[in-house]
Amino acid sequence: MRVAVCYNQTPDQTSHGEVRDRIAAAGSLDEANAVLRALGELGHQAGLIPLGSELSDFIRRLQGFVPEVIFNLCEGFWGNARQEMHVAGLFELLGIPTTGSGALCLGLSQDKLRTKALLLQAGLPTPAYCLARPKEKFPHFEKLSFPLIVKPAYEDASQGIDAASVVETRKALMQRVEYLHATYRQPALIEEFIDGRELNVAILGNRKPSVLPVAEITFAASLPRKIVCFDSKWSPQSAAYRGTIPVCPAQLTPRLHLQINDLALRAFKLLGCRDYARVDLRLRGSSPYILEVNANPDISPDAGLARAARAARLSYPELIKRILESATKRKESSDARLATA
Repeated sequence: MRVAVCYNQTPDQTSHGEVRDRIAAAGSLDEANAVLRALGELGHQAGLIPLGSELSDFIRRLQGFVPEVIFNLCEGFWGNARQEMHVAGLFELLGIPTTGSGALCLGLSQDKLRTKALLLQAGLPTPAYCLARPKEKFPHFEKLSFPLIVKPAYEDASQGIDAASVVETRKALMQRVEYLHATYRQPALIEEFIDGRELNVAILGNRKPSVLPVAEITFAASLPRKIVCFDSKWSPQSAAYRGTIPVCPAQLTPRLHLQINDLALRAFKLLGCRDYARVDLRLRGSSPYILEVNANPDISPDAGLARAARAARLSYPELIKRILESATKRKESSDARLATA
């Protein structure tokens, strides 16, 4: 099978964020090369198609490759993560079967505010929150209980998150909100900080998705805050990276395990995820709260989703095979419906 592995490149300078955020973007090529090697091991004819600043050139190269399937690893367009959904929409317009979630799901899941609104509407637990928009009156947060955590509303890869993101006072809260407004040029999401165990739930499949072994992120006692911050993911020499240790499978009671799997599957289906995704939760005592639904998580060999797959006795090529098969079966189902219409 001819498979185009598409990933996004980024400019040397962007209009928002920290300079160090480019570290996360640079990982896209490593992820794409890992998927390319796995596809080669599986016997597919795969090629890398980078998405740079010139959309017409990208389309020309993609169509020239004549792929049967696109393996979509794009997380935005030329430094703009909010356009991740538009890249998936482009593939839909081109009529080429694509792995991963569709445009609507990617747009909803990246907008943390809308994700939380959907979760609450469906009766799924998520931390209490409010939104602080740039140039608007400071939000009413009195109903929230300190400590709070302040995040960019539309970023991923833990960009804009460090130990100072967790605040204990109004003054610290205002300072953090102002920092995010000035640096990331977007609203700040203010949430109650759930100071408990952090769990990641990886899910594979489409019509009948399956939950992989649950992972726990453990934190060294020396860390100032027990959170997954930018350095935890992207700075191997940092104390945050060394002190953030994944354990898979997590040690959970049978009842809590079933509850967490159920919540993750319901969130996966609610947002319309497909092929693969990851749901992040925290525990307040024995009560789980959904922090985020990541519809386009990192699937590098050393990332959380691949780690959960290994715990389920799936090698990395087998994981890539499962994702590819999920996308092709979806195309076959669609073709069959059209043929009988």
